Amino acid sequence: MSTPHWIGLAGPTASGKTAAALALARELPVEIVSVDSALVYRGMDIGTAKPTPEERAAAPHHLIDLIEPSAAYSAAQFVADVTRLIGEIATRGRLPLLVGGTMLYFKALLDGLDALPAADPAVRAALEREAAARGWPALHAELARVDPAAAARLAPNDAQRIQRALEVWRVSGRPLSSFHSDRFGQAPRAHPQAVIVSLEPAERGWLHARINQRFAQMLDAGLVDEVRRLRARGDLHAELPSMRAVGYRQAWEALDAAQAAGRDTLDATQRALLHERGSAATRQLAKRQLTWLRSMPQRLSVPCDAPDALARTVATLEAQARRLGAA
Repeated sequence: MSTPHWIGLAGPTASGKTAAALALARELPVEIVSVDSALVYRGMDIGTAKPTPEERAAAPHHLIDLIEPSAAYSAAQFVADVTRLIGEIATRGRLPLLVGGTMLYFKALLDGLDALPAADPAVRAALEREAAARGWPALHAELARVDPAAAARLAPNDAQRIQRALEVWRVSGRPLSSFHSDRFGQAPRAHPQAVIVSLEPAERGWLHARINQRFAQMLDAGLVDEVRRLRARGDLHAELPSMRAVGYRQAWEALDAAQAAGRDTLDATQRALLHERGSAATRQLAKRQLTWLRSMPQRLSVPCDAPDALARTVATLEAQARRLGAA
């Protein structure tokens, strides 16, 4: 039996994916499947720009609010979950629309994930000691020497992923990127009928302005209070994958600084600094997302900063749905 059809809508943060997905849902019988490593966490709504209850009522949504932020969610689990959902949605006579910006998830679904070496506690402990002495940016520089492809996709302070990439190198003698061989230029192995529509800005400044504005809106909506509530749970810490998500990490650090100064709220200077740092981290995330996207030559790119971007995106998605016989 052939794999059911699906369409992907990818793009960097703040590129307009949610609006385009909901616009398509008004035209075609689609169900939206989140391709986002942060939307799986319950209680993390503002900083993830999670679809509102009204938006989620407009079309069925999946892979949102799956787990507690104390838990972990892997690319392998995503592949298992989304493969099941694609089949279930197809049996309902609807089109699976995979929407998000976690490019590793798209890559894992299309290309599969090779078996990685098991965790090595001794190597991890050694890396922790080195990071404490030298800092994660120094280890990121080391990673750039042995695995430039992996380093290019990671921020210099992304401790969790830098540690794993160096661990794989030290345990196996192979760069992490070699375990995820680049097959984006070829026909996808598991999903030959998959289509990826990609929202990409012609001018990077347009996206940066959107990111800065959206992070300000998150602060106005109560991001700091959301992170304060998460800290008060008692089962979370700053090194968890959930709390290392962009925006949450910076807000956690800002609250640490306020606490060290004897306050539980941010003053105007700290809030302005949080906006600066959170926006900068989000811009770096968007840069990495675009790097992933541009390694997918078979994608259908739509300029998200065009005046008619929404209409063009929906028209492109509709055309692909017709090509697949799903519209």
